[in-house]
Amino acid sequence: MKLNNLPEAFTQAAPLLRKIEEAGFEAYFVGGSVRDTILNQPIHDVDIATSAFPAEVKALFPRTIDIGIEHGTVLVLWEQGQYEITTFRTEATYQDFRRPDKVDFVRSLQEDLKRRDFTINALALQKDGQVIDLFDGLADLKNQVLRAVGNPQERFHEDALRMMRGLRFVSQLGFELEERTFLAIQENHPLLAKISVERVMIEFVKMLLGTHRNQALRAFVATECYQYCPGLRPYGEALLRMADLPALPLDKEEAAWLLLIDQLHLSTTAVRPFLKDWKCSNACIRQVQAGYQALQMRKAGDWTDRALYQAGLPTIHLVESVLPFIGQEDRFSVVAARYQALPIHQLQDLAINGRDLLEAIDRPSGPWLKEVLQQLEASVVTGEISNQRDGLLAYAKALLAQSKE
Repeated sequence: MKLNNLPEAFTQAAPLLRKIEEAGFEAYFVGGSVRDTILNQPIHDVDIATSAFPAEVKALFPRTIDIGIEHGTVLVLWEQGQYEITTFRTEATYQDFRRPDKVDFVRSLQEDLKRRDFTINALALQKDGQVIDLFDGLADLKNQVLRAVGNPQERFHEDALRMMRGLRFVSQLGFELEERTFLAIQENHPLLAKISVERVMIEFVKMLLGTHRNQALRAFVATECYQYCPGLRPYGEALLRMADLPALPLDKEEAAWLLLIDQLHLSTTAVRPFLKDWKCSNACIRQVQAGYQALQMRKAGDWTDRALYQAGLPTIHLVESVLPFIGQEDRFSVVAARYQALPIHQLQDLAINGRDLLEAIDRPSGPWLKEVLQQLEASVVTGEISNQRDGLLAYAKALLAQSKE
């Protein structure tokens, strides 16, 4: 198979392949960019594999960085871009199911490609557009089949994360797991316990964000991989329930976590520990926590002005974005307009501050100051009083007078 009209990313990088070949070595584009080009999907970075050893690559290019030279990878700075060039290699045994005990550099493209995870990722592309297919990856692309290269048992023992990568590809591409590959994942799913949570989390989130999320979730449960993911072991039925939701796109990580947690029916106090176990960032945890609390309120009725104020625009958008999954309408534009119309959006927007209160009220500073400001804030948000200095000071004095009675 030969591809015509290669994407610009390939044509820009073609001079590197030409330079390597002129020195007597082989060089090819490999990996996901080749697969996605054949599928007419956009590509981003391109990876290059070569028969040249790292020292030979560095001798060919004046500007290089050793980003993973022990594994054969050299970063080449070329014109306005940068490219990872990796030497063909074979890998020895994998004692920890994650990293090879030994990497050997080789001159054979076939030896390099046969160590890759799935046939659709074991394709190589020449600079002229000719596709090199040694493991029937083109047929699997055509038939929308996800098949491990060679023996799937060996591939998943080499790197157990490949099982989650396979499920992620199901979600992103809508492909079916080939039977031997599926059975190998089902048999070896406990090996995920050997993989760091951070690596599993990256693949899991990509799976939740994929176009064919529901198909992938069913495979996630059927292979039992969910049992070795943080906090999910008791929730097989809940994950299948999530797989029955509308096949709408999720556009961000926080929305994926929010929808998942809602389907798990976690308590509000359980949200933070659950996400901490997944090694989510603190910013993500805060956003999902706020969204989950607001979502429970929103499912019961419309936003109140106080709830809008407390949530803020990012949380409002997050909550509204998941409502269509649970049978409610996304009314973000309407709700956002209501939020923008609020008299204030933060405490600092009040027409008075603590210093103003201390100057106007003959009373030493203390806890009362914070309490009065919070009451003024709530009253302005709900429209009970206007955000005007004189009126706020009078209201504050009335509140303090009532507290003395």
